[in-house]
Amino acid sequence: MRSIRTRFAAIVLLAILGCGPLWAVDADALLAEVDQRMQPGALEMYRKIINVEPDGRSREFVLYTVRSGADSMAAVFLDPASERGRSTLRLGENMWLYIPDVGRPIRITSLQSVVGGVFSNTDILRLDFSVEYTATLLEDDGEQYVLDLQARGPEVAYDRLKMWVDQQTLTPAKIEAYAATGLLIKTLEYSRITDFGDGIVRPAMLETTSPLQRGYRSVMLFSGIARRDFPDEVFSLSYLPRIGDLRR
Repeated sequence: MRSIRTRFAAIVLLAILGCGPLWAVDADALLAEVDQRMQPGALEMYRKIINVEPDGRSREFVLYTVRSGADSMAAVFLDPASERGRSTLRLGENMWLYIPDVGRPIRITSLQSVVGGVFSNTDILRLDFSVEYTATLLEDDGEQYVLDLQARGPEVAYDRLKMWVDQQTLTPAKIEAYAATGLLIKTLEYSRITDFGDGIVRPAMLETTSPLQRGYRSVMLFSGIARRDFPDEVFSLSYLPRIGDLRR
């Protein structure tokens, strides 16, 4: 199975590059391949989010996350104890937060943050980039492709992204997120390329900073990424209280 996936990836890469000069790279096809490398279909994973304040103090959150398709994701908080049992759901551009003490889902927005810090909800519940953006190739320096990503609609959290893609792994190295005014909102940097098994090779660390929150930074650490299929009912408001039951 792994050799089949390897051959398929090679075929996809040839399709992206085409038969002509490098300026003929299909940027949208490249972005779709980036999505496939980062979040290959239905999967489960664990993430630790660390928010670091200017004085060095930090707060950590651990989430178990499940995903299906290009635009469905749910997560439940495992730690700290004060957040345990809270869960989130994203379906397209719609997001909800379930708080056990409240007993019902609450609508949340993409630019809010369920954990505070620099990561927004759209960073934590990331859809495939190609679902939200169209791509144009800006530069090819032989080591990285630089893509300009324009939002497909006004409902997308960031109006524009500038993405640096490593040519060896076809995964992001850095992303700059901009508002419609051209204001830089944040920078996200990926590192620690890791083989998670079953053909999943991608960064295991994401760090973000923002000129709007000087001195603050947030880090996301990925572990246990594995392919797994889920029934459609998992990605529904009624299932939010039971996301934690999916853990094996």
